[in-house]
Amino acid sequence: MKYVKFIVAVLLMLLVVILIVQNHNAFSTSVVFRVDLPAIHAETTTMSVYSIVTIAFLFGFLISALYGLFERFRLKKEIRELRKTLNGKDAELSSLRNLPITSENEPQNPANGTNSGGQD
Repeated sequence: MKYVKFIVAVLLMLLVVILIVQNHNAFSTSVVFRVDLPAIHAETTTMSVYSIVTIAFLFGFLISALYGLFERFRLKKEIRELRKTLNGKDAELSSLRNLPITSENEPQNPANGTNSGGQD
């Protein structure tokens, strides 16, 4: 599986390089973003499509990284709580295993009224 992931990653990078080389002129064009609202009139400086794509990629990467970080903290907290519960259950099981066995706890044989262990 490790090799398959590597091969897919290399093929994906190769595809990106081919797309960039074939569309160099389109990515090199400069664009200006304008906002014309009744209260706001703004305009960005001239930017190439390369820089816009790079900024969008980095922004998406940052959002994904933050989401992964929060998810990791949540899962660590859940693991900590489950381990605490497990330790409590282990302690309970250990205390139950160490209880002495008494004849009062053994079930009675209804046929002759003696203990089912066969000892008298």
